[in-house]
Amino acid sequence: MGLFSNQLSNVVEWDESREGVIFWKWPNDEIKKGSKLFIRPGQDAIFMYNGKIEGVFEDDGSYDIETQIIPFLSSLKGFKFGFNSGMRAEVVFINTKELLCKWGTKNAINLPAPGLPGGMPIRAFGTFNCKVQDFAVMLEKLSGTMQTYSVDDVKTRITASLDQLLMSWIGKEGRDMFNLQMDARNIAKGIEEDLDMEMRKIGIGITGFTIESFNYPEEVKKMQEKAAAQSMVGDMNKYSQMAMANSIEKGNGGSSGANLAGQMMGVQMGMMMGQQMMNNVNMTQGMNPNMQGANNAGTQPAGGQGPKFCPNCGTPTNGAKFCSNCGQKLI
Repeated sequence: MGLFSNQLSNVVEWDESREGVIFWKWPNDEIKKGSKLFIRPGQDAIFMYNGKIEGVFEDDGSYDIETQIIPFLSSLKGFKFGFNSGMRAEVVFINTKELLCKWGTKNAINLPAPGLPGGMPIRAFGTFNCKVQDFAVMLEKLSGTMQTYSVDDVKTRITASLDQLLMSWIGKEGRDMFNLQMDARNIAKGIEEDLDMEMRKIGIGITGFTIESFNYPEEVKKMQEKAAAQSMVGDMNKYSQMAMANSIEKGNGGSSGANLAGQMMGVQMGMMMGQQMMNNVNMTQGMNPNMQGANNAGTQPAGGQGPKFCPNCGTPTNGAKFCSNCGQKLI
């Protein structure tokens, strides 16, 4: 009974019960007489013998291995099943579909920033798509040591080099550190090309790469909001001095060293953003003399009289010598 039970035919198939698998090696390396091969849509079946690819079958369907598969195997065309022995061969199933995976930086990336010796820490998140491009290279590099290979394994490889790629592409000359999201598409395209070149070494192509968001430290986010509001008034230098004094005061009031350091970093970012915004305004006014004239008309003295609006807070002056709102001297 034991002899005949060993001769039961095999069903060689992959049901893909686990999502995100790129290749899967059939666990039984001996194929019995009367065995069937099932190939599902989006799969290729590759027969290997002594580590060499013997045949690749791409069309989905059901096949009798003895009559429909063996005659097409390079070294096993004349194989005949014996009474007590089966054919010793490996069958590897390849997932030919495009797979999607989410990625994210494990740790914050410190981007070089003026005034911050340690750099400005940011995080990034997004998705990538991958697909088998060269199964021969992939099997040569991976299948000898692995039973299965998944998109999570690809993610591990990608994450290992992603920090350096992000720093390289974000740090391109002329890129605005505070508006990275506006240039996310170009940054992602450059990273996709670099990753694709690297992953093709193991037979896998990166067919898409997106950056969904760049996340700044909370202190920087708050300073961005304050800087945007203060820029409408037009006195960023005064705001920066006030913010610096406020941070020092909180630090002396018992805040922890780490909290104070975070606040100081935020202040530095606020000063940098303020300077950048003022430079942008000056550039715009330099390109448009009419705008410069229009702005000066409301703030500069004409005919020895004071400005119509306070240059510090924007309150109407009504010909007064001092601003009724902030006390700024007007003449």
